[in-house]
Amino acid sequence: MKASELKTKSDADLQQELLSLTKAQFGLRMQVATQQLNNTSELRKVRRDIARVKTVMKEKGVQK
Repeated sequence: MKASELKTKSDADLQQELLSLTKAQFGLRMQVATQQLNNTSELRKVRRDIARVKTVMKEKGVQK
């Protein structure tokens, strides 16, 4: 996901995207804990996507 794509989304869409990414991050952390995750780079991708969404939200002045 690119920041330019996020900038075109509405405030509600950004909040929904953040919610889905945090849920995905939780699921990946549980898979790591139970040693079921094969591709550990997914954690890094999700974490960076969360940071991108939060950055765009802050630029727009959206409340969390």
